[in-house]
Amino acid sequence: MKNPVSISILIADDHPMFREGVRQALSGDRSLHVIAAASDGEQALQLLKELSPDVAVLDMNMPKMTGLAVAKEYKKQNGKTEIIFLTMFNDEEILNEAMDLGIKAYILKESASIDIVNAVHAVHDGRHYLSPALTDKILKRKEKKDSFYSSHPRLTLLSDQERRILTMIADSKTSKEIAEELFLSQKTIDNYRFKISEKLDLSGSYSLLKFALENKTQL
Repeated sequence: MKNPVSISILIADDHPMFREGVRQALSGDRSLHVIAAASDGEQALQLLKELSPDVAVLDMNMPKMTGLAVAKEYKKQNGKTEIIFLTMFNDEEILNEAMDLGIKAYILKESASIDIVNAVHAVHDGRHYLSPALTDKILKRKEKKDSFYSSHPRLTLLSDQERRILTMIADSKTSKEIAEELFLSQKTIDNYRFKISEKLDLSGSYSLLKFALENKTQL
């Protein structure tokens, strides 16, 4: 009989009792193995780099670095670990940011003991998983995004790189910061900003930033 695939897991949460609760919930499945635990974001990022577990279960609200900050930094380094976000907050904006990062699973702490095993197997298999309580938010997010793009058809003129830069502008990043993150020159980013403004029919030095900030959750 073929042995089940072994899945290595990192748990990161600043509350010891909750970490232990997650560990206990995972222990009921023999294919799941917790190989490390972290109590803050910086430690979680370091363990991700050192151990490269199959799956990392990250609390969104940790000291030193939030789960979202850890995921963003780890994604910059092309890390392969699949990430599951845990949160006490049913927050639409945080959910939007997590999904835009390509995070496949997002579960509420209140239902973690029920959802965690299914979430780990889902992301390890390349599938998405959301706590059922978040389903309505996902549907509303899609409806809002579809409506937004319908009312701003010129967005379809943007290339993938231009869309990426627009979302970074929405995060209030300067041309210099964007250039460093994308390994491009600041002049190249300024040229992209000009082209994006032109395609979106925006004029004035602050019009692009204003548009990006006002529509951050929809981009």
